[in-house]
Amino acid sequence: MQDALLCLALAGCSPRPESGELAGKGREIIFCAIGPGAEWSEDCAVERDGKMLTVRHADGGFRRFRIVHDGRGIAPADGAEQAGIQVAGKGAIALSVGQDRYRLPARFSEGKK
Repeated sequence: MQDALLCLALAGCSPRPESGELAGKGREIIFCAIGPGAEWSEDCAVERDGKMLTVRHADGGFRRFRIVHDGRGIAPADGAEQAGIQVAGKGAIALSVGQDRYRLPARFSEGKK
């Protein structure tokens, strides 16, 4: 049976960081909406360290995620809240945890489960 596998693609480079591009060594700026009723903005930075992602909020808060290879692609590292994951257009996923939402770059590939 063929399933689409999700691979997070946190890479790129630019003299001036844009959404989906690195903002210094290992940091990438992404769109996020933090809290109930929040609007989307480019206020979150993502740091990758091996299979761990840390998403830093503008207010100093953060969330940690593990990159997993079970078809989900990403899961909360603390396991306290489940993450909702949806395709958000070509090359991106929408990730929601509690009332926080994130748009992360991703690439999709076909694979066997």
